[in-house]
Amino acid sequence: MPPKRTYAALAALVVVVGLPAHTGAADAHQQPRGPVAFQRTATYPVFQNRPAGEDPATATVAEISATSEDGRTLVYTDALAHRIGFLDISDPGAPRGLGTLSLTELGDTEDEPTSVAVVGGHVLVVVNTSADHAHPSGRLDVVSLRDRRRVNSFDLGGQPDSVAVTADGRYAAVAIENERDEEATPPGGEEGDLPQAPAGFVQIVDLGGGSPQQWRTRAVPFTRPDGSALPMLADAGVTEPTDPEPEYVSVNSRDQLAVTLQENNGVVLVDLPTGRITRAFSAGTDTVHGIDTAKDGVIDQTGSLTDVPREPDAISWIDDRYLATANEGDWTGGTRGWSVFDSRTGKVAWDAGNSFERLAVRHGLHDDDRSAKKGSEPEGVAVATYHGVRYAFVGSERSNFVAVYDLSRPTRPVFRQILPTTNGPEGLLPIPSRDLLAVSSEEDDASVHVRASVSLFRLGTGTPAFPGIVSAPDSTGAPIGWGALGALSAVPGEPHALYTVTDAAYSVTRIMTIDTARRPAVITRSLTVKDAAGKPAAYDAEGLYARPRGGFWLAVEGTTGAGNQLVRLDRDGVTRQVVPLPSDVAAGLTKQGFEGVTATTDRQGHEILWATLQREVKGDPTGVVRLGRYDVQAGTWSWYGYRIATTTTPGDWVGLSEITVVGDRLALIERDKLNGPAARIKRVYTVDLPSSAAPVGALRVLPKTLARDVLPDLRASRGWTQEKLEGLTVGGDGQVYAVTDNDGLADATGETVFLRLGSSRGVFGRG
Repeated sequence: MPPKRTYAALAALVVVVGLPAHTGAADAHQQPRGPVAFQRTATYPVFQNRPAGEDPATATVAEISATSEDGRTLVYTDALAHRIGFLDISDPGAPRGLGTLSLTELGDTEDEPTSVAVVGGHVLVVVNTSADHAHPSGRLDVVSLRDRRRVNSFDLGGQPDSVAVTADGRYAAVAIENERDEEATPPGGEEGDLPQAPAGFVQIVDLGGGSPQQWRTRAVPFTRPDGSALPMLADAGVTEPTDPEPEYVSVNSRDQLAVTLQENNGVVLVDLPTGRITRAFSAGTDTVHGIDTAKDGVIDQTGSLTDVPREPDAISWIDDRYLATANEGDWTGGTRGWSVFDSRTGKVAWDAGNSFERLAVRHGLHDDDRSAKKGSEPEGVAVATYHGVRYAFVGSERSNFVAVYDLSRPTRPVFRQILPTTNGPEGLLPIPSRDLLAVSSEEDDASVHVRASVSLFRLGTGTPAFPGIVSAPDSTGAPIGWGALGALSAVPGEPHALYTVTDAAYSVTRIMTIDTARRPAVITRSLTVKDAAGKPAAYDAEGLYARPRGGFWLAVEGTTGAGNQLVRLDRDGVTRQVVPLPSDVAAGLTKQGFEGVTATTDRQGHEILWATLQREVKGDPTGVVRLGRYDVQAGTWSWYGYRIATTTTPGDWVGLSEITVVGDRLALIERDKLNGPAARIKRVYTVDLPSSAAPVGALRVLPKTLARDVLPDLRASRGWTQEKLEGLTVGGDGQVYAVTDNDGLADATGETVFLRLGSSRGVFGRG
């Protein structure tokens, strides 16, 4: 292990992978130039840790996690399945399931774990046992880490949320939220408003004496005995001091507890030894410009939020003075970023402004479906020191990433890198003793094979696999918005440039230019596609070919067979020609039509288009997909066949998703519908390029040759294996590139994998 000074020195040599400054939070956009970075080592789907005999499709999640003192056993909460799980992370590259403990064995089938911590050889399991919002209840179970037996249990007196333990193991503190009912209407208020009794508070657990049998609890009320407001909270200007609703807790080295009151937009400090509230302050409001605030299928970063309450969720001490909050928002607020507060004054010492939201945009992780709500929704924050360098980890619940910042100067955070996760990263667990970070996710959807997981990252040297592609700023300084890249094409005459195109995930089609000379590759320009009338077009562009003579061909997939078209654009992106799919072929299709287009020139100099459908046409032989040859001058179609692989997985299918010319052959992507550990078929095949139109009659199936199994490449980054391998081309530099379609984060993790597969000769066998 390198000495502290080596890591600190390397960390100072930053590599730029984030945004330039556009707000007062300028330093958050300066990025690392050195080799120190967190590298993803594993992604463990927690459904693999289910009890024997349980249906693998049963919903199961990992929300909050903790580790044993040696950092080798990870414990996570699974509220959906009413249990806690155990993982062996001794080998960070190969986590191993150690089974689960059902709360049914400790209490009731409806008991729900909300948080977890480890003290010595014991697991502290915080359990919500509430029958309803009006009658909140909960308990703290103490479970032996060795044999998983409960050794003690404490009545918490209300519905708990989070738990934190002091570094010396003397105290634990539990936020008793007693959360509001979003469908209840308090007197004189509106549905979901505050106040809603009973009020929340904090429960302190004195852990002295060693044995859990000697532990004791002390309640710290956040209201007066009669339910009226404490003067300190009322004076702080929190939203409704008679219903504080503590959310998240963090402790520092001086045994000071920081508690967020998310719905109340406040923070309370408590001295743990005495149980005395020492300070309360409002998290305040912020005005944020330059963000996307409309759910309209367009990444439009001209919106603003004005005087919005921060409403922080997670909180973490940076040191004994400064606090970091993740400003997720709840019912009236959320500023789409995170803040640093001075605990001595309660004032904001630094705020992310729009920078956190723009990180999502730059990395292709912006979720437009959330634009009108809370955007990227920063929910989690954790702070830890690795080799003398203090880092903040801020998790985006809706854009599925964790941003890493250097906090060497607490009031001037410096963005270092972004870590991709699976959906809904909830628990952020630094494990500095092993140079690890564990991220547990709370979203699970077996129907689309996107499962909750625990992701592990290790601090080390080398260039992280993610991001493979980012975007540059546009003319306004905002990052170019992108996602759902479904095709690639070389840029004629430019050896280190590619074109790509967005699909129906967005309401306006755009062609983008990628600079491959940089690492990560950079989207440098965006061209809006227009219809014949010159208005922005909404094509489901699944294929793209850049014409040497200028302009483009798009392969447009229709929602019906008749909607499938080849569309020619001029160099300005304006539609100049539309070639429909022949009616007899269109009649045999519903969805999954055109998926790729490329072109050659025949001996007479005529442009010949080659297009692929994704799946079989009704009436054609089972397992045979059509490859179309279209003579542009003659305006005639002819068809060849391509035999796809078979699958026995329920709900799966195999189809084609790209076509490109490679010398005297056509290269095609053949893939299944699966992702994650279930993925099996992500391959590139070639067929000989026919020299003439196909004969009329039965489809002549072209023999195929495997050029590259791309599945190992997709798994090499140790993340969630992406489903939609959709773009493939040979650049002007002779290198083979591929890209995955992130579907604009719909039913996907959102991670885009941009692959450099090597030279054309190396992949396809000859030049």
